[in-house]
Amino acid sequence: MTSTDAALLATLRLAPVVPVLTVNGPEDAVPLAHALVAGGLRVLEVTLRTEGALRAIEAMAREVPDAVLGAGTILSPAQAKEAKDAGSTFLVSPGATEALVRAADDLAIPFLPGVATASEAMRMAEAGRRILKFFPAEPAGGAAYLKALGAPLPDLLFCPTGGIDAAKAKSYLALKNVVCVGGSWVMPADALKAGDWATVTALAREAAALRG
Repeated sequence: MTSTDAALLATLRLAPVVPVLTVNGPEDAVPLAHALVAGGLRVLEVTLRTEGALRAIEAMAREVPDAVLGAGTILSPAQAKEAKDAGSTFLVSPGATEALVRAADDLAIPFLPGVATASEAMRMAEAGRRILKFFPAEPAGGAAYLKALGAPLPDLLFCPTGGIDAAKAKSYLALKNVVCVGGSWVMPADALKAGDWATVTALAREAAALRG
């Protein structure tokens, strides 16, 4: 295991659930991050799907020091550098390319590449990556599929993400090859719209207790 993979593993072991955030900017991100951290979910993935995502990461890094910030939906080496410069401490991609692996190595930043098949997982293992994002988890086969991968690929660990809710999370977290899960159910749209941070914190606390 590489040193960056070891750092990534230590980060992902901080909590059983990594909230996946899609935010418009700091005004959305900062109170949301405070609410999630208060509930025990410190590791947060901010997707680069909005124009304000990088500004949100910068603000969260400055104003929520207890949060461990990652940037998701990394699609290019340029995005990888921008995300690190903004304050991200790890990167996440929906898939994986050699260029992204090289970029993460050059930046010396932990990288969680996405895979959906055994062949993709094997290619990442050949590249020295043994902690992988299983995405999209539910459409790609769910917990049963990921359990099946564990037999031929026993040295790989996964963070399944995509279509997972609180009930499904338990099935994934029961697997030996799952270190954590990614999801957004701890941030219901109605609570976010209303600024109901107490509800977000309560859901985060429940999620943090999924693996006791």
